[in-house]
Amino acid sequence: MTESGKQRAIALIPVLMGVLAFFMVIGPRVLDPQNIAWLENGDPATHYLGWAFFRQSPWTFPLGLNPSYGMELGNAIIFSDSNPLLALLFKPFAAWLPQPFQYFGFWLLACFVMQAWFAWKLLGLVTDSIVLRMLGIGLFLFSPPMMLRMGAHLSLAGHFLILAALYLALHPQLQRRRGVWGLLLSVTALVHAYLLAMVALIWLADLFGKYLLGKLPRRTAVTEGLLLFGVVGLCCWQAGYFSVGAGTISGGFGAYRMNLSALVDSNGWSYVLQDIPGAPDDYEGLNFLGLGAIFLAICALVILLQGRSGFVAAVRRRPMLLLALVGLTLFAMSNQIGFGLFEFHYPLPSVVISAANVFRASGRMFWPVFYVILFAIFFLVVRGNSPRAAVCLLAVALVAQVLDTRGGWLGLRHNRMMAPASAWATPMHDPFWASAAAHYQKIRSLQPQNQPAGWSAIATYASLHGLPTDAAYLGRMGNKALKQARRTATQVLDSGQYAADALYILDTRALQQGGQHINTQTDLLARIDGFIVLAPGWKQCADCLAVQGVDNPLALLAPVTPGERQLFNQVSTQLVSGWSVPEAWGTWSNQTEAEIALRVSAPVHSLTLDAIVFVQPNHPTQDLIVTINNVQALSARLIKADGNPIEIPLTPALQQAIAADGMMRIRLQLPNAISPKALGMGGDDRRLGLGLKALTVQ
Repeated sequence: MTESGKQRAIALIPVLMGVLAFFMVIGPRVLDPQNIAWLENGDPATHYLGWAFFRQSPWTFPLGLNPSYGMELGNAIIFSDSNPLLALLFKPFAAWLPQPFQYFGFWLLACFVMQAWFAWKLLGLVTDSIVLRMLGIGLFLFSPPMMLRMGAHLSLAGHFLILAALYLALHPQLQRRRGVWGLLLSVTALVHAYLLAMVALIWLADLFGKYLLGKLPRRTAVTEGLLLFGVVGLCCWQAGYFSVGAGTISGGFGAYRMNLSALVDSNGWSYVLQDIPGAPDDYEGLNFLGLGAIFLAICALVILLQGRSGFVAAVRRRPMLLLALVGLTLFAMSNQIGFGLFEFHYPLPSVVISAANVFRASGRMFWPVFYVILFAIFFLVVRGNSPRAAVCLLAVALVAQVLDTRGGWLGLRHNRMMAPASAWATPMHDPFWASAAAHYQKIRSLQPQNQPAGWSAIATYASLHGLPTDAAYLGRMGNKALKQARRTATQVLDSGQYAADALYILDTRALQQGGQHINTQTDLLARIDGFIVLAPGWKQCADCLAVQGVDNPLALLAPVTPGERQLFNQVSTQLVSGWSVPEAWGTWSNQTEAEIALRVSAPVHSLTLDAIVFVQPNHPTQDLIVTINNVQALSARLIKADGNPIEIPLTPALQQAIAADGMMRIRLQLPNAISPKALGMGGDDRRLGLGLKALTVQ
């Protein structure tokens, strides 16, 4: 074999290792472009639907706008996390692609292959040994943080972009740095904003580091900085990053942090190492090294303490990169520092918290540090041992890593190897839906919100019929656009003036608010396949399917049964406003007022709320005022955290008001509700007052 042939054969090694790992962990079924069964649930559903709408939409400028998916609420392919890089690559061929068509399986294969390739390049900075590099690649391929993302946030599985950035930053004689850094930053910008933040910080650290060491003249460094900043800005603009304005800022910084135990907390990714208890949202900061890498880390620590590897000297040559990694670690921990169940909070200015909430899942920001740790472990083991000893240690570690992390990735494989299908199951079976799709030009959800109930089924229906919809699930949504959409919806509900070209899917709150203004002489109001449907002008449409509707909107609400205990540990249509996301025990109020609405079809005499109360040593009481159908029913001061059955007898006046309305409208006023954050108890800024477990009417 010639020398060039030998080099090509060697270059195939990481490619083959990446392919092998892909088939072990994911399996081949996702490579069928018409198999969308594995994308049906959770975040992958919005990844696919964003692309499904984008492929059939006309071209826009910027190129990444996606107005059919979300309509006024959000309109860019980046915010459905649909991988703009591939969406823009495949859209020109949309007319020739089969229906359906998904590219996410190809992406996962590429992630494994490129992860192996850049690990190979990165480890080549330490040794030329093919065997050592192959063993090292295995640790980078069986990385729990990378594989975890292949279960939900598919674009975020592109950890190879981080490895590429580290390779460029650590390469001692990088050529054509503007071109390669520009290409890497551009590609990363078209994949995901979180990855872009990490890669961009590594680039800036490399740029400033080389300038401070005199390896780059000032003019060259400034030119590169300005040029690549412009290139990245252009890519972000075209991908639609700026389409939601201030909506890029969300809440959650401090909740989705990295726990200090993350490197050794298996969180279900080990048979040997037990999970370490922590906060519920610490999963975002999963950075478990794996059993094999932990074993090697212990060996590497011994070598580091012996001081004969040259590691410390290598670190000192890159102070700016070290500073960037420290900064990423601090950001990943957030100001709500956790070590297992122990927590420590330190305050930050509101402007800092607001800026940090752009990347609220701060625990992800540790990924570059994670891979630097893996690289450092490999460096120390290889440089501190004989080649034979290093091979033995790495081989043992790799076997342990693959077998032990199987506890995490086997479930991922089962999900990705489910029976293939080219369509998702849908609850929309009634012939009405096909008739409606031929009559209306858009599908609207009332009230407008991100991820409304049944959004996936509604959006799938709209996509299959080529109709735009605001029933969408987006990573970020324009705040102004959402507020304006809600104002418009309120006006529509209060006036009964519905757009003639739109089919409306109402939630129970919208039905209660606007039911009395619906013109049931011309408009169809019905519950079809579980959805409350308002079809403007349907009864005057000669070509539309005959459907039995209702004249009384309250008939579409399920009545409460006297004596039946209503639980609130899941999404409830009875909770109108002022409530948090349900938890296993129930749901917290999160404002100074909260509302409940119950349809009552029989006489009722009393109401009992089973609740917990947010009281603390420095906040010992909660005041509660209960108003039912605009009549005050109770005023109380609550002092016990639990065991609070709140019994409210219904006076004859209240019973008469309820019977006349057909609804029991309960308003809870909690004037001294307060957030845990305000009491110095962490980062939770919800104004907690009453935690509702259950409700019973008699």
